[in-house]
Amino acid sequence: MTTRHQEPLLTVRGLHVDYFDRADPVHAVSGVDLTLLRGETLGIVGESGCGKSTLVTAVTRLERPPAVTTAGSVLFHGKDGAPPVDLLTLTDRQLGALRWEKIAVVFQSAMNALNPVLRLGAQFSDVLRRHRGLSKKEALTRAGELLGMVGIPADRLRSYAHELSGGMRQRATIALALACEPDLVVMDEPTTAVDVVMQRQILRQVSRLKRELGFSVIFITHDLSLLIEIADRIAVMYAGKVVETGPARQLYTDPKHPYTEALRGAFPPLHGPRREITGIPGSPPGLRVLPQGCAFHPRCAHRFEPCDRTTPPLLALGAGEAACHLHQTVRGEEDHHARVS
Repeated sequence: MTTRHQEPLLTVRGLHVDYFDRADPVHAVSGVDLTLLRGETLGIVGESGCGKSTLVTAVTRLERPPAVTTAGSVLFHGKDGAPPVDLLTLTDRQLGALRWEKIAVVFQSAMNALNPVLRLGAQFSDVLRRHRGLSKKEALTRAGELLGMVGIPADRLRSYAHELSGGMRQRATIALALACEPDLVVMDEPTTAVDVVMQRQILRQVSRLKRELGFSVIFITHDLSLLIEIADRIAVMYAGKVVETGPARQLYTDPKHPYTEALRGAFPPLHGPRREITGIPGSPPGLRVLPQGCAFHPRCAHRFEPCDRTTPPLLALGAGEAACHLHQTVRGEEDHHARVS
């Protein structure tokens, strides 16, 4: 029997996003499949330029030219057995009804997300009055409660964005995203612009609010070690594709793809003994013309004969998936021995 926590909230299938700024398109997202369960936090990690932010802007229909979603589907599953809707087919009017109410986004730069010429109270009030039908007084009261949920005094409703610290601004955008109690909150590198102490505070607050309110989270970051603090599952992206998925702690402690292993080594661990930090040699490939075979093979310490010839598919591996010839070769040998015996 499927429990509520196992029900899908968002199903992405075969998603392709290209940038058409020149004669040859940039293939920023290539055939991505993902599933987000209700009440789950899915972390998406990768270096700059791997396609993770393009993926979520396409999923939330916030992409702008020259980005174009060229194929795929993004099914948003309603509650109580309501049929799913494909977000890619909705009109602007239908999307407007869905945003804030069902899907909200927390952007990387809170200073850019908040209106610099409006006080916080006015920005919260606009959202609450439009989507919840509250009076001005009711909206300001609710806005004070929302700020309190993220540890900001209600009197800050009279402040402008530039009068807040970086951490306060980021927490205010989180509170604003939760104003209409959405089912899904997408967070695009929300801790990049704050210090390490504030990072931990924001992660703890997001985890607490998710438990209390029951929303799902897609959390984008380049720091794999951060996701251990907040994610239930992780998807690793490289060169526009998902190369590994799995339960967060398992993926971090026992990565199956060499790129995941390299990402883990590039950041200091938040827990446990100290270890040497190692960089990833080379740079991510250009997305106009990818290397033949596995896109990571020019930087991979484990590459061997098939890596520069054929692209490994994303196949099930234990509780997760990985797109790597290392494990597919081993699995092929195991299948052969099983048939012989």
